[in-house]
Amino acid sequence: MSEKSQITRNPSIFQKFWCWIFNDASLYEGLNDEEKHQIDSFRLVVFIFMHIACLSVFYVGISWVAVVLMLALYFVRMFFITAFYHRYFSHRTYAVSRPVQFLMAFSGCTAGQRGPLWWAGHHRGHHINSDTEIDPHSPKNGFLNSHMLWFLRRGNFSLHDQRIKDLLKYPELKLLEKFDWVPFLLLFPGCYFLGQILTAYFPALNTNGLQLLVWGGLVSTVVLYHATYTINSLAHVFGKRRFDTNDDSRNNVWLAFLTLGEGWHNNHHRYPAATRQGFYRGELDISFMLIKMLAAIGLAKDLKPVPAHILEEGRRQ
Repeated sequence: MSEKSQITRNPSIFQKFWCWIFNDASLYEGLNDEEKHQIDSFRLVVFIFMHIACLSVFYVGISWVAVVLMLALYFVRMFFITAFYHRYFSHRTYAVSRPVQFLMAFSGCTAGQRGPLWWAGHHRGHHINSDTEIDPHSPKNGFLNSHMLWFLRRGNFSLHDQRIKDLLKYPELKLLEKFDWVPFLLLFPGCYFLGQILTAYFPALNTNGLQLLVWGGLVSTVVLYHATYTINSLAHVFGKRRFDTNDDSRNNVWLAFLTLGEGWHNNHHRYPAATRQGFYRGELDISFMLIKMLAAIGLAKDLKPVPAHILEEGRRQ
């Protein structure tokens, strides 16, 4: 076994940390199928720590300010994931200028779900292989795997460059991808300093920096994580199938509410090129409504509609 292969198979904590800092997937090259399936212990520890740290709410207490901040950060970052990472970077369902594109990528990184290139590469693979054995997050391969274990497996760390050639031509996106954790980590001192400012100037609000860090940074992020993951684990199991697609995707009104429109998942799998996913009257799609607002002020353009024959097909089902 070569020295490089040995390092890849048995990396030290320092090597893992260094490669994590720079999003360097070289540690995960040359792995066999069994090794690709293994859960990376370093990332697992970080993921578990995020959840355990949420218990500090019992130490910092609760206030209406903390709850509002938690919900606000959940809402805006869910929009960043659904409208930016998913509908723009993954499917290119509308167009923006290059500066806006970078701002969208930076904003999406605050959700702590890695960078837009990694996200888009894996999501495009999901559509290519949906609900097959090589779909990394199909519920057919286990609920926990589809919900949260798949992205902890060593074989799912790479970008899948061949799927995102249209995005790799932007050097600023490639640089951001290496440091996608920076916008996410900036969220935490931002919450803390907001709390300290409110403590100093509005003491009657009964909040403080540590409380807002915990509720806005930790609790909001963990809730956001699991709400996003439901589209992988639940939207292919529970709901109604308007379209006869080659996968198990379903429309689920509760998940659509939770994820600002992503729960119209069967619609999306029938025609992923459309900007909106709530195809019909009554299918609330908040992300699409907000994208239309961006278009109204000139930040987005060329929103792709659902073709008439697709709409007619759905009505006949």
